[in-house]
Formats: sequence, C-alpha cells, structure tokens
Amino acid sequence: MGNGPTPSVLNSLLSGALAGALAKTAVAPLDRTKIIFQVSSARFSAKEAYRLIYRTYLKDGFLSLWRGNSATMVRVIPYAAIQFCAHEQYKILLGQYYGFQGKALPPLPRLLAGSMAGTTAAMLTYPLDMVRARMAVTPKEMYGNIVHVFGRISREEGLKTIYRGFTPTILGVVPYAGLSFFTYETLKKLHAERSGRPQPYSYERLAFGACAGLLGQSASYPLDVVRRRMQTAGVTGHTYGTIAGTMREIVAEEGVVRGLYKGLSMNWVKGPIAVGISFTTFDLTQILLRKLQQMGYTSR
Repeated sequence: MGNGPTPSVLNSLLSGALAGALAKTAVAPLDRTKIIFQVSSARFSAKEAYRLIYRTYLKDGFLSLWRGNSATMVRVIPYAAIQFCAHEQYKILLGQYYGFQGKALPPLPRLLAGSMAGTTAAMLTYPLDMVRARMAVTPKEMYGNIVHVFGRISREEGLKTIYRGFTPTILGVVPYAGLSFFTYETLKKLHAERSGRPQPYSYERLAFGACAGLLGQSASYPLDVVRRRMQTAGVTGHTYGTIAGTMREIVAEEGVVRGLYKGLSMNWVKGPIAVGISFTTFDLTQILLRKLQQMGYTSR
C-alpha cells in the first residue's frame, strides 16, 4: 500500500500539537513574566517575579496572566507538531542509515535526531515566535492581534525584522532540542533495561521529561536571552545588531550571571514542568491513537 506511513505521521503531528498546547498553557504566566525580565534590565529574583505576577493579577485580572497565550498557541501548536513529527521521522532515517531499524539509536544519532527536529521546527515557525515576543512586552494598544503585528513590523521596520534574532534561535535550538530529546530517550532506554518494563509509568515519564527540560534549558539559556533582546529591540529602544555585540552589551550592563542567565532560576521551575508535560502528553497520546487505530482496523 502506498499510504503506509501516513497514519503514524498524522499521529505524531496530532500528539505533538496537543503536547505543545498543554505544556505551554500550563506555564504561560511564568513564561510571560520571564520574557518581561529578559528584555528589561531590571534585577531578577523569585520575589520580584512573584510581585510582577501578583501586580498584573491585581491590575488586569487573573486571565491577563495568559495574555499573549493565543499568540503562543499559534506558534507552539505548529512548532511542537513539526518538532515531534520530524523527530520521529529523523529517528527512522538515522536508524536506517546506521542500521538500527526499530531499535533505540546509539547516542550520537540520538542527539542528532533531536537537534535536527528542533532546527526544522524553528526554521518553519520563527516569524510567529518573533510576534509572540513583541506581544508579550508591549501594551495591548500597540499591537491588537497577530496579523496587526506582522503588518506593523513589516511596514515600520521592514520584512527582514521578522527574522531578526534567527541565528541565536537556531544556535540555541540545537543544544536545547538535541539535549532534551537525547536525555528523555536515554532515560527511557535505561529504564526499560533496568526495570524490564517496556513502557514507563506516567509519573516516570514526567520525571524523565523534567530532567530533559532542565539540561536543555541550562545549555541554551544565554542564547534565549540574546534572541529575546534582538527580537524586541524595535520596541525597547535598544539597537542590537549581532549576537556577540548583544552579549557584550548585556554583560557590560548587567554582568554575566545577572544578564545572560537572568530568569534562569524561573526556567528551572517552568522548563521541567513544560518539558515533562509535553513529552508525557506526546507519548500517551501516541499510544492512545495507536490503540484507537488498531481497534478501528480490527472492528472492520
């Protein structure tokens, strides 16, 4: 049959979309707070972050903590769908190339599959990320909706701006996606070998995903800060041209730890939760869809 892989590709697209949507919605208030700190030179601390969340809640109401979440969804759903689906496909391709069909990949291809999946997703959805960063740090009046942001940026700052910060994004995605997928897959493989159970329990998946998120986040964090500064330069009054220049400026103004790692402690809370939820959701949704498919086929 010519349409063999279609159900599995559709499966991983659907599972990835749901995984991304659930994970990001769960941590949206923390995410928004983190971006606000990343793009300003205000000192970051857990107390200040809590104050900012609480002030926003008092001023604009509970749901305002999710402001920009619909824009996040527009980016995250295609991003997660593409990333998870690409990862499955790269695993198959690399498995064939290295002669490991159907078995767990050796370490290097495992790292490669994750990095390539992240790069593919980032390249295809980057303009949406740029728009999300702009919406998170500007007042409602400035940009009404996503289409409005695209229109205004291309009109006032030129179309090239939509890809500003693209290089640090790709440089950050390679270690982040590579290490996240690598860690998660490795922990699952080790768990299967040690426990003799092919499938870990849900809480174990969450823990593996949390470790994956922690490692991935820490490795790529400074590039995340640089990317946010470059993306929002047009509205914060800064001119950040190159990655090295932006890094130098941040370090000169705020120091290495306080500047380049600003908000990382918040990411240590947010990242593991988000990555844990997304990997677990992806796996469980895939298992569910496969079961439904089998039931569909057997009941025919």
